[in-house]
Amino acid sequence: MTAAEATLAALRRGDLAGTRVLRLAGLGLREVPAEILGLAESLELLDLSGNALEALPPGLARCRRLRVFFGSGNRFGRLPPVLGDCPALGQVGCRGSALVEVPAEALAPGLRWLTLTDNHLTALPPAVGERPALQKLMLSGNRLERLPPGLAGAGRLELLRIAANRFESLPPWLADLPRLAWLAMAGNPCEDAGPAPAGPLVDWSALTPGALLGEGASGRIHAASWAGRPVALKLFKGSMTSDGLPEREMAACLAAGAHPHLVGALGRLAGHPEALQGLVMPLLPPDWRPLAGPPSLESCSRDIYDPALRLAPAVALRIARGIGAAAAHLHAQALLHGDLYAHNVLWDGAAGAAVLSDLGAAACLPSGAMGMTLQRLEVRAWGLLLGELLDRCDEPLPAAARAVERACVQPAVAARPLLAEALAMLPA
Repeated sequence: MTAAEATLAALRRGDLAGTRVLRLAGLGLREVPAEILGLAESLELLDLSGNALEALPPGLARCRRLRVFFGSGNRFGRLPPVLGDCPALGQVGCRGSALVEVPAEALAPGLRWLTLTDNHLTALPPAVGERPALQKLMLSGNRLERLPPGLAGAGRLELLRIAANRFESLPPWLADLPRLAWLAMAGNPCEDAGPAPAGPLVDWSALTPGALLGEGASGRIHAASWAGRPVALKLFKGSMTSDGLPEREMAACLAAGAHPHLVGALGRLAGHPEALQGLVMPLLPPDWRPLAGPPSLESCSRDIYDPALRLAPAVALRIARGIGAAAAHLHAQALLHGDLYAHNVLWDGAAGAAVLSDLGAAACLPSGAMGMTLQRLEVRAWGLLLGELLDRCDEPLPAAARAVERACVQPAVAARPLLAEALAMLPA
């Protein structure tokens, strides 16, 4: 019996009174168990992902404390309107749920985080732009050609994923969003991707795969040996992620070229027995680790650091300088990273040697004013990272460091420095 099956059995026996978190994923349910409504006074998180649901019961609105709903992989067709009647609901995730419609009434008034990746949406209701708490909006892998104009007033929006849609142009009001820092937009007609960089080919027969090192949304990373050289091998899953298409990530990695603070790519995999795509990358030292963990349900758009992490100012500035240089290099190659976060920074855990990883949200920068705007959006992401690093310093900081942070995160996008300018302002 799986954990979800055991939970369902306990629910039906009436053993879960007072439960705050209920996970019933992957059970093939065609109807929502009526016993869930018996938890209306306590339930805060409900996960019904991976079932065969076509609707949610109207009684779900009785769950006055429900904050998080996950319904990915169902057959809803339209986002269930009852979700908008849940007064505490702040996060909704419905990936791959065959959605063709988002009714305005389905959007809870306090919505902070909306994930509708990999559906069939051609439009969103104006009400999306009327949710003042909205911080994360994830729409990759749909059929959208435009966004509601009201999003121009989404003053708290920080992360926007619109990759692999049908945008002929980007909304001009992106330049007016004071907090937007993370944007994924590859795979749209407006992205001038140019020819896909081929990169050196590495035949599968020349590789000896080893242990699994990690797994992300787009693929698995294994240790491997290539002609006697230790390397890392990323095998792509070939499916849509919240950031976009894996093939766009691979193209960006190859187009980025070499930089001492980028993980980089050594070559492109050929001849995999299951026709999987992959990249051969340098293998980092085994003791290197992510600088932070990804955002939690509570933090929404902010990474989670080890509370015990303390940094000497010189170490904090070394990390910031290296990652800033990597992002500036990408900008010089007409690439946007799109996900410049501490959880995508790998470091030595001591002296501040660090590299920027994960180009899953990367895109080709447009030319002209919009390209400069997108660079300055990413400057905000780097400025937030700089601030997080400085917050973990016990010793007195150079005043100029905080001044750089303020310049990079200021609400006026056009007034922010470009990354190369910001790096020149950092104290030595």
